[in-house]
Amino acid sequence: MWAMTVDYTVRLRFSDESQAAATHTNLSAVRLDGRALWIAGDETATIERLIADDTERPAEFGQEARFRLADYVDLPGADADEEADVEGLARNGHFLWAVGSHSLRRKQIKDRHVGPKALRRLARVEGQDNRQILVRLPVTDVDGVPTPVRELTVDGVRHRAAALSARDDLRRLLRDDEHLAPFLPIPGKDNGLDIEGIAVRDDRVFLGLRGPVLRGWAFVLELRPYVLGSEPGRLRLHRFEDGLPYRKHVLDLEGLGVRDLCPAGNDLLVLAGPTMDLDGPVRIYRWHDACVAEQPTIVRHDLITRELELTYGEGDDHAEGLSMMGTDRVLVVYDSPAAVRLEADGAVIADVLKLP
Repeated sequence: MWAMTVDYTVRLRFSDESQAAATHTNLSAVRLDGRALWIAGDETATIERLIADDTERPAEFGQEARFRLADYVDLPGADADEEADVEGLARNGHFLWAVGSHSLRRKQIKDRHVGPKALRRLARVEGQDNRQILVRLPVTDVDGVPTPVRELTVDGVRHRAAALSARDDLRRLLRDDEHLAPFLPIPGKDNGLDIEGIAVRDDRVFLGLRGPVLRGWAFVLELRPYVLGSEPGRLRLHRFEDGLPYRKHVLDLEGLGVRDLCPAGNDLLVLAGPTMDLDGPVRIYRWHDACVAEQPTIVRHDLITRELELTYGEGDDHAEGLSMMGTDRVLVVYDSPAAVRLEADGAVIADVLKLP
């Protein structure tokens, strides 16, 4: 296992609109796609696209374009702009995927709250419908840049923007799960259900859970979504051999939860950090041959290796997203970035790390 060494840094330059929405300081997901960098924050219902200033070794990603999820699919919330808490992005084939946290949240005690009012806030737990999303957007080339569209026809096959159907809602499907059901009523940051990463390879969708972590074991759910010709805007889930519409893998991340997932060949890189509201430790693991696993897997020993130990701050600089850059480097973005990462023009500094 190697300690984190920054190979170089890149500037992520956001629009005034994204800065006003604090997207640049609440980064939760990232995925490189040629010249484009897909980014999401956890306070909006949008996906942002930045463009590299150089194809070989970019120093900056800018020229931001913003895409409202509600312009492509029907969101479950009454307010289409209610935050979706997008915690993971993936790019595979003709599609860009996004997943919400599916978590509940507990009200915070802020400095101005004292006495009974503070305690009442801490007792309040609420959910937001837009957090319960899994979305697949077709992507096509527009002026040399990958761009999401509502509909795309490839080789005579029409692909529509699609979201997971209500009948396959993940929280509903997990209500009888022997491991995860007890944690559905618990807020994400209290070790409740909290999806924080997605990776897609062919027809496999992997969802990484920040929580719950059970006796030190973290969970990754594997799905096999599909669409029916009669409902091209709705994702359905194939059932596995045991009749369930999901497969569970448990990972020995030494007590940490999943913060992001990223394909690397047949492997998955796993960004791991605390499930609770703590500063560290933060690590990158490699789950070997994850993308070709044919059964639920107990991921330990030789199946998983600790690749990098990442630095973190006190109350800031929490690594939340990673993406491959080439074959031997990863781009890492941070939630609550430290002051040294914030530049006067609103740009945010992200790190490029070399894998061992």
